[in-house]
Amino acid sequence: MRALIKTTVFLLLLAGLGTGIYFPAAQYIRERNKPTYRFQQAVQGDLTYYVNATGNVDPVMRVTVGAVVSGPIQKLYVDFNDKVTEGELMAKIDPRIYASVVLRDEAMLETRLAEVQRAEARLQQAVNAEQRAMELLKRGTNFISETEADELKFNRLAAEAELSVAQTAVRQAEANLANSRANLEYTDIRSPVDGIVIDRKIDEGQTLAAQFQTPELFVVAPQMEERMYIYASVDEADIGLIHRAQQARNPV
Repeated sequence: MRALIKTTVFLLLLAGLGTGIYFPAAQYIRERNKPTYRFQQAVQGDLTYYVNATGNVDPVMRVTVGAVVSGPIQKLYVDFNDKVTEGELMAKIDPRIYASVVLRDEAMLETRLAEVQRAEARLQQAVNAEQRAMELLKRGTNFISETEADELKFNRLAAEAELSVAQTAVRQAEANLANSRANLEYTDIRSPVDGIVIDRKIDEGQTLAAQFQTPELFVVAPQMEERMYIYASVDEADIGLIHRAQQARNPV
């Protein structure tokens, strides 16, 4: 009998405790889920719709910077996302081989110029000898024979031909020197336009081989801060909200 009384009292206490916890908790939940209202005075203005979409941002133009000559990359001066100006040095190819070729061609040009001077001297000597022979021939055949005069004439013609060959060799040496100097300048990789570097495809120490095709070193996007293309996928339900020449405000 006592056990039954104890059990009954325990259940009553437990029920009272549960009731005391339930009602405050229920009141708290009702207050938390109670809708709130914000009041604002009605005014006339613009209604803005925002369309969220994902896609790619691409530059209007891409300019590929390549290398004309071969050799190891000695130094890189710009990297991805750097701003560059037209003519700015972007990379340097080891110039030692091309500098030595310039020195060789300069020496060859000096040699060809010296050969021209020698040919001019020989021509002048042949002309003088021919003129003296012609003067003697006018006085009579006792001083010089016609065969000797013809031989001096042919010597003069041969000297003129030698001078022409020497002058042609000078022009060829000048062309070779201009070509070697151009190749030396090509070891400086410079930006052809103002823009931003959007891709770098080389590293320092990498060897370029330009014999078969022009190696691509950098990609520069001009006017990227002024104009870009955005390729986005817009939901069919929102496409009606997109109009031409609208200003895009979404972050990228």
